[in-house]
Amino acid sequence: MDRDLASDRLGFSSLAIHAGQEADPLTGAVVPPIYQVSTYKQDGVGGLRGGYEYSRSANPTRAALEECLAALEGGTRGLAFASGLAAEDCLLRTVTVPGDHVVIPNDAYGGTYRLFARVYERWGVGWTSADLSSLSAVRAAVRPGETKVIWVETPSNPLLGVSDIAGLAQIAREAGALLVVDNTFATPYLQRPLALGADVVVHSTTKYIGGHSDVVGGALVVADGTGDLASRLAFHQNALGAVAGPFDAWLTLRGVKTLSVRMDRHCENAAAVAALLGSHPKVSSVLYPGLPGHPGHDVAVKQMRGFGGMVSFRHAGGEAAAVEMCGRTTLFTLGESLGGVESLIEHPGRMTHMSAAGSPLEVPADLVRLSVGIEDRADLLADLSRALG
Repeated sequence: MDRDLASDRLGFSSLAIHAGQEADPLTGAVVPPIYQVSTYKQDGVGGLRGGYEYSRSANPTRAALEECLAALEGGTRGLAFASGLAAEDCLLRTVTVPGDHVVIPNDAYGGTYRLFARVYERWGVGWTSADLSSLSAVRAAVRPGETKVIWVETPSNPLLGVSDIAGLAQIAREAGALLVVDNTFATPYLQRPLALGADVVVHSTTKYIGGHSDVVGGALVVADGTGDLASRLAFHQNALGAVAGPFDAWLTLRGVKTLSVRMDRHCENAAAVAALLGSHPKVSSVLYPGLPGHPGHDVAVKQMRGFGGMVSFRHAGGEAAAVEMCGRTTLFTLGESLGGVESLIEHPGRMTHMSAAGSPLEVPADLVRLSVGIEDRADLLADLSRALG
């Protein structure tokens, strides 16, 4: 990136549009090209042009995305993957070995739980779930000499729990562990975990960063001061091979340009939805960090610039009523995933978090999760009111 563009003086939206995205030197095209190529001509054996030899190892379109994400998170290096879980897998293979231990949230994303419980546990990596909103609970879960990672989602999926990143960073340092923050729900626009002491940020770029429900991807961004971690991750990214393809990287880069304006609208709409649900007789509780009654509200105010576009609630009528309500919306589309411009509704217990059924991470059966999109607010509120009856 141009030295002027690397300056901390540039605001978030400017970085999102320009970081890693200089005009093409040959044609002047203002959008980075899609380098849909597998290999590159060498000028003699080992004579690489720009360091490119094979697109699993590096690709200019992917490099543009990785540079942009690193700039947005305030990190030293970004790495883009084929999915969020591919990013998680690369990180865990890099920093853990059999016999190590990881602390994970007791309300973790179902896919993350499945990765630990059904993949890494068989490989010999132990894990303990804890209430990550409680620093004392995290301290109690850490195993001195064994815990290598404290893994946190904040806000969490799907219960919208909030964790004190700075407080967890201190615990991780004392334990000699890495603090890894899944920043998918908040995005770097609303929250900067590395600035609060985290070592690595994880994203499912499928969600808000891509923002249009048309691409699957993941990313890691590494903080300064983590030694050779970035180079070790890059080695494993290449060795494992689950990289973002050039067209996927291009779509994600296109989406990130509008992240700030989309997140502003997501936040505004979600706040209105939370207010509506909070006053509805068929809703027993609303889980949204922007509500003053949320147990993590004060921490969220301290470390976030907005509360995001995700809202979960518990249906007073129980599981059957929650499932039925999910099928009655029209503007809210019944579907998994989140973070797109369109609003989605789902029943986590039977959909995204089914893998956690019967475990300590099982979600309430009456829970409904909303990904509030950027449609007209009045239409969204009317749709939910009709569906709730």
